Formats: sequence, C-alpha cells, structure tokens
Amino acid sequence: MSDRDLRLEDAVNETCPWSGKPISVDSLTVYKGHTVGFCNPGCRDKFAAAISHFEKSLPEESKA
Repeated sequence: MSDRDLRLEDAVNETCPWSGKPISVDSLTVYKGHTVGFCNPGCRDKFAAAISHFEKSLPEESKA
C-alpha cells in the first residue's frame, strides 16, 4: 500500500503529534502497520527522519 492509498478515516490520530493541528490527507504515513496523520508533508517527513535516525541507533536485536 502506498501513501496515496491511505485514508484519513483510518488514521489512529486526529491531530498532528508535532503541531497539534488537524491532520491532512496529503500527510499520512504508515508506522508499525498503522496509519498516522500529520498536518502537512513537512511534519510527516520530520517524523520519518526521526524514526529512521532512532532505529539506526538501536542494537540489531531490537529492530525486529
């Protein structure tokens, strides 16, 4: 499933975890099998970068 196939009503949140503003359909992503929404693509991309950075620092056995 691509980010284009994600639906606003499937998001586990209603407000952006970064800004507190309402989420937007163009700013959805999947995290650990769940649709997560953000207020804009910038917040979504900031989340992806933070997760990537964090996961790279975990020991291999914690990444599974």
